[in-house]
Amino acid sequence: MKLILLGPPGAGKGTQAKYLIEDYDIVQLSTGDILRAAIAKKTPLGLKAQEIMAKGDLVSDEIVNAIISERLDDEDCQNGFILDGFPRTIAQADALNAMLDEKNISLDAVIELKVDEDILVKRILNRAKESDQTRADDNEEVIRNRLKVYRELTEPLVEYYSAKGLIKSVDGTMGMEKVRQAIKSALQE
Repeated sequence: MKLILLGPPGAGKGTQAKYLIEDYDIVQLSTGDILRAAIAKKTPLGLKAQEIMAKGDLVSDEIVNAIISERLDDEDCQNGFILDGFPRTIAQADALNAMLDEKNISLDAVIELKVDEDILVKRILNRAKESDQTRADDNEEVIRNRLKVYRELTEPLVEYYSAKGLIKSVDGTMGMEKVRQAIKSALQE
């Protein structure tokens, strides 16, 4: 099973990714984790990314795409994967398509977790209150800005992948287990 997980911050992507790993025996490919692993392995691309990140700059799409391409070649991805946090833009989706075509890999689905923004804000703020760890970005103004950035940059991917017949939309406001079951049902359609 080769999947992309889409949804705004707080939609439950991390939780559902864990379930998908368990249900389908696949690996989760988080952009941040992939970058950190490439840096730890001291790969040429990892060293380039480390240099850029050390300056506080964002790693370019070109480097992120190349690191993801390398990661997709790893043996543990042969059974399948979930891309979480990538692609975030149409340009990244185009690059991913080219990369997958080159590797003769096709996506099975793009799972979109849909959650109303007001519910997301409450969910993230409640999670912050219940957690021992307070994050600087867990306030309503910052959360709403993150949601705005998601709407502008990432949400257009829903239409992009819908045109390819890959979108499976799931109501992310249900309980975690109900969302899990809804995703499983959607993937069987």
